[in-house]
Amino acid sequence: MDSTANRPSFVRVFAPCLAATFRPSIVTATQRVLERLGLQVTLVQGVTCCGQPAFNAGLWDEARRLAQRTIVALEAQPGPVVVPSGSCAAMMRHHYLTLFADVPHWRERARALAARVFEFSEFLVRELGVRAIPGAAWPGRLTYHPSCHLRHDLGIDAEPKALLDSLPGAHRIPLPDEDACCGFGGVFSAQHPDIAQAIGEHKVHAIAQTQADLAVTADPGCLLHIAGVRRSLGEGEGPPIVHLAELLDAAWHYGATSTATKVRSSRGERRSTSAR
Repeated sequence: MDSTANRPSFVRVFAPCLAATFRPSIVTATQRVLERLGLQVTLVQGVTCCGQPAFNAGLWDEARRLAQRTIVALEAQPGPVVVPSGSCAAMMRHHYLTLFADVPHWRERARALAARVFEFSEFLVRELGVRAIPGAAWPGRLTYHPSCHLRHDLGIDAEPKALLDSLPGAHRIPLPDEDACCGFGGVFSAQHPDIAQAIGEHKVHAIAQTQADLAVTADPGCLLHIAGVRRSLGEGEGPPIVHLAELLDAAWHYGATSTATKVRSSRGERRSTSAR
C-alpha cells in the first residue's frame, strides 16, 4: 500500500481479548494514535477472540469455530484491520491458513482476510509511511521487548524500534538477550506456571539491567506477564512496562503539553518585555 496515493481513510481496530479484558487502555490508545494520523477509526464488532489460545492448546476444532466466526464477521466489515498484538495478527495472517489447509472454501476466505490484517507498528511504518508521530516527544530512557510472534511469525522488529527512536528526548537502550521469550507463550504460562515465572524473572532482570525508566512491548500478552512477574518480585525490580500504542499516545500528550507551556512562556516574556 503506497503511503500517499493509496492511503486508507478509515481502519478497523481489532481488540485482542487480553487487552480488552485486562488492559483496555491499549485499545483506546491504538484508536487515538490512528485518529491523530487522520484516519477514521472504528472497533471491529462481533468478535471476542481470534482463536489463538485454542489453537496453541491443540483444540483445533474450537480454534476453527472461532476463526470462522472472525472471518464471517470481518467479511461484513471492509477495510484494513489493525491489531495491537503480534500474536493475534499472526494467528489471523498465518495460522488460519493452517487450520483450513484441507478446506479450500474456508482457506480462500482466510487468505482474503489475511491480506487486510496488519499489526499496529507495521501498519504505521509500512502502510502509512509514518516516520514519527507529529508533535510527540518523550523525556527518558526506554527499553523494548520484542514479542516472539511479532518477530518470528510476522518478521516485524525494526518498525516498533523506529517509532521509539523517532521520539524527541527519548533514548532507547538495547535489551540484553532481547530475543529470549518472556515466558508468557499463550497458554504455556497457564499450563506451566513455575517455568513461565522463571523465564519471566530472567526477562524482568534483563529489563532492570538497562536502568531504563520505562519498558515497552507491542504485545498485550507479554506486557501482562512481565508486569505480573515484576509485581511478584516487588515493584522496585526494574521499570514499569507499557504497550507501544500507550507510549505513543502518552508521548503525544507530553509533546502537546510541552508545546503549550513553551507558547505560554513565550507570550509571557513578550508581555513582560512590552511593559518595560
